[in-house]
Amino acid sequence: MPERRPLTPDQPWVEFTVTDADWDAAAPELLTSMYSQLILIRTFEQSVLELAAEGLVHGPAHSSIGQEGGAVGSVLALRAGDTVNGSHRGHHQFLAKALAHVEPKGIDPAADYSPEVRDVVLRTLAEICGLDRGWSHGRGGSMHLQWKPAGAIGTNAIVGGGVPLAAGSAWAHRHSGTDAVAVTYFGDGAINIGSTLETFNLAAAWRLPLCFFVENNHYAVSTTVEESTAEPRLSARGPGFGIRSWRVDGMNVLAVHLAMREAVSAMRAGEGPTLVEADVYRYYHQNGPFPGSAFRYRTRAEEDTWRARDPITQLEAHLARRGILAPEQQQAAVARAKELLAEAGAVLLEPAPGGKPRERRIRPGEWPDPAFVDVGVRGDLSEFAGARTADRADYGPTVPVKFVDAVAKVMERRMATDERIVVMGEDVHRLSGGTNGATRGLTDTYPGRVLGTPISENAFAGLGGGLALDGRYRPVVEFMYADFMWVAADQLFNQIGKARHMFGGDDPVPLVLRAKVAMGTGYGSQHSMDPAGVFATAAGWRIVAPSTPFDYVGLMNSALRCQDPVLVLEHVDLYAATGDGPADDWDYCLPVGRAAVRRTGSAVTVLTYLAMTGTVLDTVERTGVDAEVIDLRWLDRASIDWDTIGASVRKTNRVLIAEQGALGTSYGGWLADEIQRRWFDWLDAPVERVTGGVASPSISKVLERAAIAGPDDVARRLAELTAGGRNA
Repeated sequence: MPERRPLTPDQPWVEFTVTDADWDAAAPELLTSMYSQLILIRTFEQSVLELAAEGLVHGPAHSSIGQEGGAVGSVLALRAGDTVNGSHRGHHQFLAKALAHVEPKGIDPAADYSPEVRDVVLRTLAEICGLDRGWSHGRGGSMHLQWKPAGAIGTNAIVGGGVPLAAGSAWAHRHSGTDAVAVTYFGDGAINIGSTLETFNLAAAWRLPLCFFVENNHYAVSTTVEESTAEPRLSARGPGFGIRSWRVDGMNVLAVHLAMREAVSAMRAGEGPTLVEADVYRYYHQNGPFPGSAFRYRTRAEEDTWRARDPITQLEAHLARRGILAPEQQQAAVARAKELLAEAGAVLLEPAPGGKPRERRIRPGEWPDPAFVDVGVRGDLSEFAGARTADRADYGPTVPVKFVDAVAKVMERRMATDERIVVMGEDVHRLSGGTNGATRGLTDTYPGRVLGTPISENAFAGLGGGLALDGRYRPVVEFMYADFMWVAADQLFNQIGKARHMFGGDDPVPLVLRAKVAMGTGYGSQHSMDPAGVFATAAGWRIVAPSTPFDYVGLMNSALRCQDPVLVLEHVDLYAATGDGPADDWDYCLPVGRAAVRRTGSAVTVLTYLAMTGTVLDTVERTGVDAEVIDLRWLDRASIDWDTIGASVRKTNRVLIAEQGALGTSYGGWLADEIQRRWFDWLDAPVERVTGGVASPSISKVLERAAIAGPDDVARRLAELTAGGRNA
């Protein structure tokens, strides 16, 4: 018979409870600080629901009423240098961290509120209403609250979306030599999300000081935890990943606080991540002022049972029992909180002219200027002031350099001159520089700064995003193949690409994403795409596409100086190629937004990039067409060289856009449209395009070549354009 030996996880998993003795041992100033925060956050949330009922909150109002104990108990176990982020239901966590920041010794419930507390309340209410005086000038609203000086690094509307970002903050804390910790708050819905589970694994593998704080409120909208998972004790996830875990009554603010103190102590001691599951209950529906019973997925009896365990009521009883705060003093404190919210409302609101009695509207002067709508989508490039720029014509003598050697060498040079740069990706630390040698020699030279990651693009791309938002480091994230961007699409597009604009437009997001374009290698449909056309639709990203070793060096230097996220495309057909490159000087930048005219001509303008540049040049020489060939180099809308393109169009009056990739994700579609809008009167024919086929490249060598645009496609289009014809 087989033997069976019980297995136990390496990390403990405990249920944590407190007794009256613990309440008696708690310092009075701790309990009064908890009380002040609880009643202020509760009153704030009630005011938000009132505003929403009046139609004064545009968008959702995700109330945290009933869940305040988890936020307050956990945040008061943190220090000023610790960081937190959260989910769409994050008012309580944001306020708890912001209030602890402005009143580090606690808020006295018997005293008037300080100007700093009043400002926190006013600006948070303004942000939720979408107003200019809000933290992000109204762009973030209820779901995107950020105040980085307080350590509140941003709440998030994508379920589980903020969890990898918090891992970046935790990595920065540890690598900087501090004992600061990060806390990421999320709910029972996010516990089963891939990005959350990937980050569990990554944080545990790298022993990051990150607390996964799970607010188990038992419902993801109307779906119960029991319907969603076979193990409703959500903290059970932790030990399976090697994470020490606690389960605690989230309605008991002291229990949360004491459990969190244990978790924080373990993280500060270098024992890796922790998980705290707080059993809480949101009194209202997913959004708005109605209870769940109004939508018939909960019963009133269930709601009444949870309300009888209200965290404020529990704390009030202990405050009165211990003689710390009598009931009449508690009532006075609640009245002061309501008065504070009324005063904040009076700043933002006024009677509606000609409206019904007590009808209010937002004061017109509080709205942001509509002209602010696109400000801060990207930075203003002021970081390039003083940068030395050069292009091939003014650089001086060059030497032959293999393209992939330029990739590794320029990164080595930048890591030598900028200690903030951290490289991460799958296998980048092994195999003599990853799968293609692009990081050769970096691991030995810069130990601890070249991070081989698990296969988890969502987690490590998001961790890189968190590092970029933190500001202390400059992450370089490698995707082994460009197609893998779809695995991490939330982190790339919803998080990294939108962060600067969403949080007000001021904070940089200095991240470089290296992605390999592997068309023609036989790796098939899921390893062969050119992502330029997709990334060009994401307003926050800049895109560079080098076709020579010289350009790669200058463009990577620019990408690593830029304060925006930059996608650097590398085509495998170029890796083994040799071309002009720097001899000794590896420090120049290619100017942002400057294309390269690779060949002058008068018959037709050909716009191209990456490996297609060489194909076009060879085809032009073979066919004898007098084409002007422009290597775009910068592909995003904000950085494309319209001056060079326009001058060429006015000269040739015909345009061909040539790329290898599939028709459906083609880069040239939007570019052709824009060219025809800008220079319609100069064109003698519609803008033509060379692209691959509809299908992605497949494994068969014959079918793969048929799916990718090549020399014959370019030659055919050139002949049609210069003959004045058009392919119908």
